[in-house]
Amino acid sequence: MAINPQMYVFDEVLPEPRSVSKKIPFDDPQVLLGVRILYIVTNLIIAGVYLYLQTKINAKKGILDSHLSPIRQLQLMLNFRSVDLTTLKYVEPAPMGSADEPKLITTTVHSYDLQQLRALWKSQLMGVGMMGVMHLYFRYTNPLLIQSIIPLKGAFEGNLVKIHLFGQPAIGDLKRPWKAAGGLMGMAGQGEPKADKKSIEQAERAGSGGVKEE
Repeated sequence: MAINPQMYVFDEVLPEPRSVSKKIPFDDPQVLLGVRILYIVTNLIIAGVYLYLQTKINAKKGILDSHLSPIRQLQLMLNFRSVDLTTLKYVEPAPMGSADEPKLITTTVHSYDLQQLRALWKSQLMGVGMMGVMHLYFRYTNPLLIQSIIPLKGAFEGNLVKIHLFGQPAIGDLKRPWKAAGGLMGMAGQGEPKADKKSIEQAERAGSGGVKEE
């Protein structure tokens, strides 16, 4: 199996954060300040990556806007790929333990990627909020280092990053729709979406069609 060079630095170069955090003297104010700065920097990197993904997903979204000058329109066309408005249809399973029926989703690749990006933003902001409570209120320090490395590693292993940043083709495991990530504490919250013809036809016959709003 070929090694992804972008992932090598995370899998091989970066140490296991939990084992390292036990050896760090967090009672030293200078060390604690350094770890706090590291946590802030890694979150800024993640935010920068997500903002860049948003520009890539929305590429050429407003090229035909009348208020843009021809020169500006040409610049956008030269620097960005077109928005992918390819229709994406799949069956979204009901949440675990729910009595709801699976839902047929009809959307576009562009809208789907934006939805996935919004989910990433939400997850990251929730993580920062929880870390803030743990560190500032409960005075936990060890999770600062762990949460400086694991989310950064996860961000660069995400499907959106692989496609829009690293330029990998959306085939195989990267073919949309993607399996929903695990919920809180890694618990499964939803099954795998189905995009095969049989599942879609069954959902259409059952009248469970719907449109995912952008």
